[in-house]
Amino acid sequence: MPVEQIIQRFAAKEAEFKRARDNYTYKQTVRIQEWDPFGERGGEYFRASEIVFSPEGGRYERVTYEPPPTLKLISITREDEQDLANIQPFVLTTADLPKYDIEYTGRERLDELDTYVFRVAPKQIRKGERYFEGTIWVDDRDLQIVKTHGKAVPDIREGRENLFPRFETYREQIDGKFWFPTYTRADDVLRFKSGECRVRIVIRYSDYKQFKATTRIIPVPQPNPRQPPMP
Repeated sequence: MPVEQIIQRFAAKEAEFKRARDNYTYKQTVRIQEWDPFGERGGEYFRASEIVFSPEGGRYERVTYEPPPTLKLISITREDEQDLANIQPFVLTTADLPKYDIEYTGRERLDELDTYVFRVAPKQIRKGERYFEGTIWVDDRDLQIVKTHGKAVPDIREGRENLFPRFETYREQIDGKFWFPTYTRADDVLRFKSGECRVRIVIRYSDYKQFKATTRIIPVPQPNPRQPPMP
């Protein structure tokens, strides 16, 4: 299959997966830990939440446990929140293709899967937008991303520095059709002007369930044709 055709087909599959995932509930935990340049453990950020639907059918994140963060060397920024939602569980759809340069680098055996391997980088970076830069592995049968390795870009160095670690995200086939992100791990050293900081991130996604609206049919009493009318 020509490389361009592979790209178009897996991007279409990714778009289909993204629409399907929007109809699933799941649980998510995020743990971020820090160490100073001397190897001393710093603080931690932890959040457990559920992606659920309201009775009206609206989808939202419900936080189930979030103790006060104890981070001292880094902080959770708006860009970090965007990356947790969109970059770590990276999806490359047909609509996203014009934003990226995609280079085919070969085939690779990944556990029991045969995959196509691509390098991905943003063509240009627009202010206020977040992008993925790194490598993706695409299953050669289902034509969906099964692993990503890279980082969120751009790093922000003007004003208050905001740097981002390299990470790996793994997917698993949950429903026999789509590959869902289940585990993300980052363990990297961020080199700020003020010094280095080691950051470890672990994100787990679990308990995927397809949302199905429930309806109840209530019978409406019908008049008895044998009953005489009221005077």
